[in-house]
Amino acid sequence: MTEKEYNQCVAEYADNVYRFILKNLRHEEDARDVVQAAFEKMWRNRSDVDNTKCKSYLFTVAYNQMIDHLRKAKRVQLRDEFREETTVYDKPMYNTRKILEEALSRLNETQRSLVLLKDYEGYSYEEIGQITGLNESQVKVYLHRARIQLKNYLVKPENVI
Repeated sequence: MTEKEYNQCVAEYADNVYRFILKNLRHEEDARDVVQAAFEKMWRNRSDVDNTKCKSYLFTVAYNQMIDHLRKAKRVQLRDEFREETTVYDKPMYNTRKILEEALSRLNETQRSLVLLKDYEGYSYEEIGQITGLNESQVKVYLHRARIQLKNYLVKPENVI
């Protein structure tokens, strides 16, 4: 990959990668850091990256950087004074975005990533497999299970949109 091809890849896919990482992490600064690290890694390895596969490479690196970030964040946990059961929520009815974000947050990292890549970003099963390191069958199974979990959460009377 040449410098020009790298710049073209950045211009073409930067927003998509950032959106994907932000949807998973739900924290802008962390998402920027992860995306920057992914682009930096792609820059360092640009001589080994085939330009026709720069999108797949970029999403794979960003996904792995995000997983590393989440693992590091899990090691450092702050204690809340209140448990979730004691917290009072004042949620307005019919707030679709919040309900969907809450439903997605209940999925594990892999399932959330698969749902976002397939249903939000529109990638094929094969592309998702390349990005996540799963085979196509695993992607389909995990995605099916994630959608079932989403459906079960969304049809609860308190969450019905």
